Amino acid sequence: MKVNRLSRRQFLAAASTGVIAAASGGVSSYGNVSKKAGKLAVLGGEPVRTKGWSPWPIWDRSCEDDMLSVLRTGNWFKRRGNEKWVQQFEKKYAELLGAKKCCTTASGTTALITALHVLDVDAGDEVLVSPYTFIASYNAILQAKALPVFVDTDIETFTMNPSKIEERINERTKAIMPVHILGLPCDMDRINAIAKKHNLAVVEDACQAWLAEYRGKMVGTLSDLGCFSFQNSKNLPAGEGGAIVGNDEQLVDKCISYTDVGRSVGKMKGLYGGNAFRGLNFRMQHFQAVILLSQMKRIRKDADIRLENALYLSKKIKDIPGIIPYKLADGATRSAYHLYPFRYKKESFNNIPKNKFRSALSAEGIPCSGGYGPQYNDGLIEDALNSKGFKRLFSKERLKKYREEIHYPDNDQLCKEAVWFFHTILLGTKSDMDDIANAISKIYENRDKLV
Repeated sequence: MKVNRLSRRQFLAAASTGVIAAASGGVSSYGNVSKKAGKLAVLGGEPVRTKGWSPWPIWDRSCEDDMLSVLRTGNWFKRRGNEKWVQQFEKKYAELLGAKKCCTTASGTTALITALHVLDVDAGDEVLVSPYTFIASYNAILQAKALPVFVDTDIETFTMNPSKIEERINERTKAIMPVHILGLPCDMDRINAIAKKHNLAVVEDACQAWLAEYRGKMVGTLSDLGCFSFQNSKNLPAGEGGAIVGNDEQLVDKCISYTDVGRSVGKMKGLYGGNAFRGLNFRMQHFQAVILLSQMKRIRKDADIRLENALYLSKKIKDIPGIIPYKLADGATRSAYHLYPFRYKKESFNNIPKNKFRSALSAEGIPCSGGYGPQYNDGLIEDALNSKGFKRLFSKERLKKYREEIHYPDNDQLCKEAVWFFHTILLGTKSDMDDIANAISKIYENRDKLV
């Protein structure tokens, strides 16, 4: 099923540069809005907002001396005896999250690949994963020649529904990969309890969830291993880059070994010599570490601003008919708000399609995305199932049953209804949040004009 939408990265780029902007001006918040709010901008009227939004990423010039220092050494990559900048970031990032240890990687995807490998996910295994996620989550599973088995989504929280997990477990299930998508924490108590009951590993995909909290603890520290991304659009950006954190130091040292072509390090060093492990080169560069150390100076302040504005925005829009803000999962205490999501119920808007609602909202100066589609229908999974490797690893009966199980009604519904705002929108002011609420209200009050 193809969905007519901006790609995730196209949307993030457009929103971060403020190019989808229109207008400033003038309607009150919902409850006081009438049809006097004016003609919709998409129909030729004056838009609510003309100002742009915060650019992203934001460069700190005070970091430039450190960047030049790395450049002039000629030692640009992490290697034994030359680990200063990367090791400094690993230490500070572990401290930030309250984890015992951190292993940096080349990307969030390579962090996931490494974590799965170290936890012994291998060819022919199965890994339970959320279907509402960026494609890298299940690409990492496919890279291990394992089968990504989707667990339907809790439509209110946008995350894996714990009530649907056990029905997907079989003798080949090796791990669960909960995804804290958009920065929204999963219900980790229930997920961990199920994993313990069935002796399964848990890898948190926290690639969009820096400083998100579950019962007051940072996500990524609530399982065997947690993985993060520092791609350019992320709340903690370095162009590319990733990290794995954990509280089992030996397990994290195995990750470090795997990302450094199998060299024995840390708590593994006394047990093995040389290149004792199978490994790949997934190392972070020092340039990335220097950028991340600089960006860490702002991450807490930015997170607090996003939180305050997100809570304010939810209050402003929750009573608009057909607009349903996200709900935090049980036990979740704080989202990272990489993206702010809500559900759009077209029935309350005279059955105006979501794409038409989004076009009207963008015309009012509020950039938005339609979010993920049902990617399991896009051909990637079928391509893997038809590969010679998967045909060798899985019986015809298993692959037939897997295809028959590609039915996730709640996730399908969420894909139809979800609308996102990029995190830089939440770095604005309460007045900016008022613009968003006013624009949505204006569309609602003029919904009959869009039919």
